[in-house]
Amino acid sequence: MDSKHQCVKLNDGHFMPVLGFGTYASAEVPKDKALEVTKLAIEVGFRHVDCAYAYNNEEQVGLAIRSKIADGSVKREDVFYTSKLWSTFHRPELVRPALENSLRKAQLDYVDLYLIHTPMSLKPGEELAPTDENGKLIFDIVDLCTTWEAMEKCKDAGLAKSIGVSNFNRRQLEMILNKPGLKYKPVCNQVECHPYLNQSKLLEFCKSKDIVLVAYSALGSQRDPQWVDPDSPHLLEEPVLKSIAKKHSRSPGQVALRYQLQRGVVVLAKSFSQKRIKENFQIFDFELTPEDMKAIDGLNRNLHYFFSFSAANHPYFPFSEEY
Repeated sequence: MDSKHQCVKLNDGHFMPVLGFGTYASAEVPKDKALEVTKLAIEVGFRHVDCAYAYNNEEQVGLAIRSKIADGSVKREDVFYTSKLWSTFHRPELVRPALENSLRKAQLDYVDLYLIHTPMSLKPGEELAPTDENGKLIFDIVDLCTTWEAMEKCKDAGLAKSIGVSNFNRRQLEMILNKPGLKYKPVCNQVECHPYLNQSKLLEFCKSKDIVLVAYSALGSQRDPQWVDPDSPHLLEEPVLKSIAKKHSRSPGQVALRYQLQRGVVVLAKSFSQKRIKENFQIFDFELTPEDMKAIDGLNRNLHYFFSFSAANHPYFPFSEEY
């Protein structure tokens, strides 16, 4: 297998490239930017593209993939495309229509991976974040096991090759795994994961269940003020990462990404800069030493960049437990 397209085998037999391109952007980034950078990412060599209904750019990302297929750069089966079920569509009867809507937007026949974006259900409707007159989020209470059954049907219908979850903690994963009549285990759990939040216990648990951990915000975050405390530390300014990067003649970002690959984590790299996108792909031709890995492990401080206080009193809020 071409080292640049290293893949991990999922528990349903499909393969996922270990390095993915993240497409989330804050509201002020123009939508057509997603089209431009996704095309560039595919040109650079990325074969795993991570999107979601909530990112509000599925049309642009889908168009980028289709245009690279049309110009002969890739075939559809070369590109591993992920989308996600948003929290307002957790009721089982809404799951398949939500996926069909995402496919319509991207103009693709199937997704390679469909994830439950978060375990926290919100009031159904078109609004991403439905709020009451006091500006408080309006929660919905849905048994996630029934949502999962609807996800399984999407897999059976061929609309999604694989299904998984995102932002689930161990207890929530166990709830799905222990569901009576479970047909398909989640293939992965996509969570925030970086040297300041290395998720080592969750990673160990997932490995024990043959579930792949996928890291988002692996480079810190784009520091969207809507989600991220402006006083939180800048990961890529971390002296330990900088000194390891210097030793290998690499960037701190490349070290942060390589760290995840070496611990068996699939890693998403997000950037809207041409230079960075190219740089983020150059992580297959060097290796961190055991000492490097230990030093980076030592940076863990359980720091969540993404933390929605407005959702913290949701009964399924996933981050109040240790992992």
